[in-house]
Amino acid sequence: MFQVQPYLAQYKVNVKNEILAGLTTALALVPEVVAFALLAHISPLVGIGSAFIICLITSVFGGRPGMISGAAGSVAVVIVALVAQHGAEYLFLAVALMGIIQITVGLLRFGKFIRLVPQPVVYGFVNGLAVIIFMAQLEQFKVPGAGGEEQWLQGTPLLLMLGLVALTMAIVYFLPKLTKAVPASLVAIIVVSALVIGGKLDTKSVGDIASIKGGLPTLHWPQVPLTWATLALVLPYSVIMALVGLTESLLTLTVVDEMTDTRGHGNQDCVAQGLANVASGLTGGMGGCAMIGQTMVNLESRGRGRLSGVVAAGALALFVVAGSSLIEQLPLAALVGVMFMVVIGTFEWASLRILRRMPRPDVLVMLLVTLVTAVSQNLALAVLLGVVVSALVFAWENAKRIRARKHTDAAGTRHYEIYGPLFFGSVQAFTDKFDVQQDPAQVVIDFRESRVADMSGIDALHKLTERYHRLGKTLHLRHLSPDCRQLLRNAGALIEVNIQEDPEYRVVTAE
Repeated sequence: MFQVQPYLAQYKVNVKNEILAGLTTALALVPEVVAFALLAHISPLVGIGSAFIICLITSVFGGRPGMISGAAGSVAVVIVALVAQHGAEYLFLAVALMGIIQITVGLLRFGKFIRLVPQPVVYGFVNGLAVIIFMAQLEQFKVPGAGGEEQWLQGTPLLLMLGLVALTMAIVYFLPKLTKAVPASLVAIIVVSALVIGGKLDTKSVGDIASIKGGLPTLHWPQVPLTWATLALVLPYSVIMALVGLTESLLTLTVVDEMTDTRGHGNQDCVAQGLANVASGLTGGMGGCAMIGQTMVNLESRGRGRLSGVVAAGALALFVVAGSSLIEQLPLAALVGVMFMVVIGTFEWASLRILRRMPRPDVLVMLLVTLVTAVSQNLALAVLLGVVVSALVFAWENAKRIRARKHTDAAGTRHYEIYGPLFFGSVQAFTDKFDVQQDPAQVVIDFRESRVADMSGIDALHKLTERYHRLGKTLHLRHLSPDCRQLLRNAGALIEVNIQEDPEYRVVTAE
């Protein structure tokens, strides 16, 4: 049940730190959001407006205080084809539908399934995102050439850019060793910006990407025909965006939980992400989700409550409405330097240190997820592949563990004591352990240390029973757990097995 006092307390966590963290995060959001909007072939103002809406709603209603959401690149990658082929209006409908799907996932409490993601997949996800963030910053080292094509900076402009980036990184790294009164990232941005603006240094600025001057988002109903054909067109994009967005958000939530030693609420965040995307779609915006880079900026600036996200959203609105001329003068080198430090902080260096001690399958899963995340930027696909491969490895390892201890009792009955689960992966190994031809007329399979896990296991028992029956022998199943017995009873119309009922022992009490 919702409790007002604990909720309001999340806005009172060191107000000074929260405000400064929110301002720092907003500055880091601007170039990222503008770049993602251009990637999706839509106006930069649409990207900033979407970031304002999404950041505000998820900060207020989300399940993870301190986590920053906005118009994310992982979602922008999905919508490029839709915008290019059909226009932005279809995108707005797809984003609203994406939000409805996410709300449904949260209300059905499916967010808990994020617990099924193994640690190597989380490592791969985080490392892959670190690579994506790093590669995205390299774009700022390019300028339009004479023919309009992008080319790398050279000579003095490149050296100046590198020097300013290095200065920013040095301030972010060394300042916390002297004082933690203010966020190091904010100080670095202010110092480098003052140096560039005051010294009139010729280097790339935010305004070189695009102008951010404009107004706040307003209600805008998607101008598309509301037909089944339209729904069929946008639904696949909506589903993919919803899955990508929830995957990145829930995994980012997990990472933040580990960093802050607290626990967020996954299902609540699914609903909040959905509400934010519905609002974004109905105000002419693009889709979004949690942004791990900006979340790390917020956390490193000591933003832990909801206020930092609200301040970040408010600052974005202020930048657009009144402060665009100042923000557009900010040197990109300062923001790139901050994001490079985020990359260093985001990458799981521990995963490299323990690489030799990790099981080989886990290493392969981690590298697979990292590679797929970095190359395709399809986070849902990368995580799904990682989970599937991990599950197959787990099934294979458990399939090899099934074994049988055999003995014959004084009455001449052959006993097979089974150890390990009987499921689709272990069926063949289980079947090979029986000598149907040489066994006596009475055979007992003891499942005290095993269990029948699925339909493949049931089918294996049925076929084994038939093999013994054809030779006039009887097979008994003993010590089946209650859930295994229920499983067999449910499949009673499909199979025929002889379950040997176990005696029930009761404690005799004095009357």
